[in-house]
Amino acid sequence: MKVVCPTCRRRGAWFEDRFGPFCSERCKLVDLGKWFNAEHVISEPLSADHFEDSELLDSIPEVDGESGEFGRPSS
Repeated sequence: MKVVCPTCRRRGAWFEDRFGPFCSERCKLVDLGKWFNAEHVISEPLSADHFEDSELLDSIPEVDGESGEFGRPSS
């Protein structure tokens, strides 16, 4: 399956390579640098409404606010 590299926009079967979805290690590192420099940001916190199948969220362990340790999902 051919996809577009998010950095340089070249088309290729990048998911078959070890750098997928990027075409090369260079493009992967350029993208990482943009995240570190806040050129890429997540505009708002994710909520359950962002997920089509919110049942998946039930399997994610919650973090205890005091200890910071993972616990069992609440029922």
